[in-house]
Amino acid sequence: MARYVARRLVQVIPTLFFVILTVFLIMKMIPGDPAEVLLGPQARAEDIARFRQQLGLDKPVLIQFIMYLKRVLTGDLGRSLIYRQDVLSLILERLPTTVTLSLCALFIAIVIGIPSGIIAAMKRNSLLDLLVTVLALVGISIPIFWFGMVLIILFSLQLGWLPAVGLGDPSKGLWDIVSHFILPSLALGILSTGTIARFTRSSMLEVLNQDYIRTAYAKGLKKSLILYRHALRNALIPVITVIGLQLGNLLAGAVLTETVFALPGLGKLMVDGIFRRDYMLVQGEVLFTAVIYIFVNLVVDIAYAFINPKIRQSYRSV
Repeated sequence: MARYVARRLVQVIPTLFFVILTVFLIMKMIPGDPAEVLLGPQARAEDIARFRQQLGLDKPVLIQFIMYLKRVLTGDLGRSLIYRQDVLSLILERLPTTVTLSLCALFIAIVIGIPSGIIAAMKRNSLLDLLVTVLALVGISIPIFWFGMVLIILFSLQLGWLPAVGLGDPSKGLWDIVSHFILPSLALGILSTGTIARFTRSSMLEVLNQDYIRTAYAKGLKKSLILYRHALRNALIPVITVIGLQLGNLLAGAVLTETVFALPGLGKLMVDGIFRRDYMLVQGEVLFTAVIYIFVNLVVDIAYAFINPKIRQSYRSV
């Protein structure tokens, strides 16, 4: 087990380097000079040249990357050109909102997706199975921003049950905060719900066709015991990996949801940085999100090794 964890940790190093390099090159390929954009069309040539020198944009690309790599390795993601604040501090201020939204969306996806997939597998080729499969496909296909606007129109504007935008006021009680997260969580979680439901169904069907399940039926064991103790426990092992990957996708995919519902999270911060050409902010946030995604995948891989004894046995024999 220790060998497996060590190998996964070593694999993270080149992945992080590639992510840093990719983020740097993508920002360099964006059209336009950041200095000209930030100073405006009325800026003088000497002012632009001085500002480029302050940002280090006058140096060769290789030197710029080395300087950027050194800053990143020391935890310095630069300074926002618009907010006049360290990028890392800006990200940490907005991170709790995005994490809360992503966890709520993942909770909804798990609560709905796993039972739906199990029921569809147990009722294979029935009308209920068809209904779950169709709804899961619809959930995967619906654009998040469109579904979010539909939720706002229906539950906020038409019915007036839930607020449409904002975080809520803590002074008004816990429900005011919770009510502000319900609609964006539903909008963000619809994609993961469909994915988890489909994956749970296929995993459950695969396990139900195994020899040891047929043997358990032949021994006369109760159907509920076979399904929940033998089939479900093994079927959920790969589903855990999917759930972990979905958490990373939710953290990275909250941009549209936070924009539609005006939530002050990382997604909204990213959109503001893109429209205002704050390349230091965008560069730092993309890198930060990528690191979180890599970390989540690492935790999922390690957890999967703990759950699945086959992985532990394979590394013991190496």
